[in-house]
Amino acid sequence: MGEVDPAFIQELEHRPELYPIESEGIPVIDLSPIIHKTIEDPSAIEGLVKEIGSACKEWGFFQVINHGVPLSLRQKLEEVSRMFFAQSLEDKRKVSRNETSATGYYDTEHTKNVRDWKEVFDFVAKEPTFLPVNSDEHDEQVTQWTNPSPQYPPNFSVIIQEYIEEVEKLAYKLLELIALSLGLEAKRFEEFFIKDQTSFIRLNHYPSCPYPHLALGVGRHKDPGALTILAQDEVEGLEVKHKADQKWIRVKPTQDAYIINVGDIIQVWSNDVYESVEHRVMVNSEKERFSIPFFFFPAHDSEIKPLEELINEQNLAKYRPYKWGKFLIHRRDTNFQKLNVENLQIYHYKIA
Repeated sequence: MGEVDPAFIQELEHRPELYPIESEGIPVIDLSPIIHKTIEDPSAIEGLVKEIGSACKEWGFFQVINHGVPLSLRQKLEEVSRMFFAQSLEDKRKVSRNETSATGYYDTEHTKNVRDWKEVFDFVAKEPTFLPVNSDEHDEQVTQWTNPSPQYPPNFSVIIQEYIEEVEKLAYKLLELIALSLGLEAKRFEEFFIKDQTSFIRLNHYPSCPYPHLALGVGRHKDPGALTILAQDEVEGLEVKHKADQKWIRVKPTQDAYIINVGDIIQVWSNDVYESVEHRVMVNSEKERFSIPFFFFPAHDSEIKPLEELINEQNLAKYRPYKWGKFLIHRRDTNFQKLNVENLQIYHYKIA
């Protein structure tokens, strides 16, 4: 990642204390009742829905096993991810993202206000992906995002696309379980994604860091979308803020599992029944870490607001509606310019 700017070290030294850390596990949920069709016991589905609802309400995070995504395909993607990041910086930057192309490679030197210790490759799930040209609410222009095609590793784009198809199936099943846990129809959320979804996958590489007490892999944040489905290697690093006591919990990797977290959109749809939770990634002084999150995002023209079925005179809507595409573009733009105002968050749409 290059030399560390002394000014950056000085800035990091004034960050709030990050410790202590509690090392506990988030819920691990077995999806066999819906993934393997040989199990048809309705009580098993009912129990699974309750597990999902409890995890969403108490944690906002959970792990899933027996999820149906082929392990061999996941291993292929992990392999090509390592191969891609092992290249020279010059070769990786041949497929760099920029202010006009939102997909491809970037490292933290590309951005002006993000100094997390990592490098990334972004790839949209649907090509082309349609998004607003800018965040101006009165401008209806739409642009197309497409994916770069690195020459190395071989079949890079093909393997990513095959993986996306499988993890997307899991995303829809999880949305059905979450909908049922809220007392909604199983397919209630599908309309937001079935056409022109803006989902994307990210390959993350966190190199070993000589200043683990000063740097972060990713700073504390909440995910803006609906769901994040994360594959990670055996190196620990992800930490979640537990809602009950506000302590940071280290997520212990479970072999072949996926880590799932509820995003801001589900918080708004559920009218705060479920909450998007803060999380961060710590770096390691000895080991590099790889992870692959899939961000499940709706169509750009989706209006995000509390669902009518979940509000009434006793439980009024807690958020004003907002357009997803405009929200996403505003957040993206701040990766390339230092703004004099706070980055856009869903609480800016909260009704007092």
